Amino acid sequence: MLNTNIAVLVSGGGTNLQAIIDAEKSGIIKSGEVKLVISNNPSAYALKRAEQNGIKTEVITEKDTASFEKRLIAVLGENDIDLIVLAGFMRILSEDFTSKYDKRIINVHPSLIPSFCGEGFYGLHVHEAALKYGVKVTGATVHFVNEIPDGGEIILQKAVKVRKGDTPSVLQKRVMEQAEWKILPKAVETISKEISKGKSV
Repeated sequence: MLNTNIAVLVSGGGTNLQAIIDAEKSGIIKSGEVKLVISNNPSAYALKRAEQNGIKTEVITEKDTASFEKRLIAVLGENDIDLIVLAGFMRILSEDFTSKYDKRIINVHPSLIPSFCGEGFYGLHVHEAALKYGVKVTGATVHFVNEIPDGGEIILQKAVKVRKGDTPSVLQKRVMEQAEWKILPKAVETISKEISKGKSV
């Protein structure tokens, strides 16, 4: 079976990218291979993580959505990418783009969708909202990406308990460690396996 070629899109530190790289090394991800890391931020530490692991990187800084996505499509095509993983990627992709890659783009979101998701809910904002609301359980969700922010079909979810005295950053770390870094690699493997089956036909 042919492996699925994966591109990971990042904007920041790349902790979820690291979880995917580690999962590939340990054999959790065996049907896919990270071929490319793309960032809209030239100083993203995630690019260093990619370089340290011998993964090709690309930086696309066009501010205009149409120009950005045109370049992105070209780069994905040049590298024969089958699956796109958004791992802390801070740009919203247009319907034009997402419809071209139907069921080929996945994202990890740090809450149990449909709670605390959609426009404006990213990074620490999600955990601040969860604590403000007083939920006892939060978690993470991996979902397909469509034109609605956090609106695509859910692939995997994992719950994480909220503890007394949690701050947004403490909760963020726990959600990453107990949920995001576990379900994202699992979802990448599940989807990669499906895609690679199709490739070998």
